[in-house]
Amino acid sequence: MIRAMPATAPTSRQASVAALRFGRLAAMGTVAVLIMIAGVWASWGSAQYVMLTKGRERGTVEVARCDGDTCTGAYTPLSAGSQARSRVVMVKTVAVRKGQSYTVVVKPGTDEVFRCGLAGVLYAWVPLGGALLLASVVVAGGLGRIRLGWVLAGSGVALLTATFVAVQS
Repeated sequence: MIRAMPATAPTSRQASVAALRFGRLAAMGTVAVLIMIAGVWASWGSAQYVMLTKGRERGTVEVARCDGDTCTGAYTPLSAGSQARSRVVMVKTVAVRKGQSYTVVVKPGTDEVFRCGLAGVLYAWVPLGGALLLASVVVAGGLGRIRLGWVLAGSGVALLTATFVAVQS
């Protein structure tokens, strides 16, 4: 009687292909996760002040001057305990016009303010929208998860579009 060889005997070639596939998935998965973490980290720097406003100074700024990436103006308090300031700075402004008044929240210990409300919250999360778009390419191309890539890309485009619409109004 002749012994039959098992039909699924692994060869060294099959093992190396499996190892390379696992390495590719691990590397691309790590890159996608790092991109998403970086997007959240970059967004949280200003989002924390805009979203968690309880106990923070809130008020309005009438924009008097804009130069490059900053606009300045007089701050009028709206919340209890907030103090009026003759000059505060809005950094990285988008769709802020001279002479207009905006609702803002003050970064503690500074004269820096962030636009609050829906427009401010969405604008704070713009880096996450970019990270979603970038991660979608890695997920679809590197991991081969096409549908998940489309979901990530759609989420990023939706966030950026909603931000554009909210900031313009």
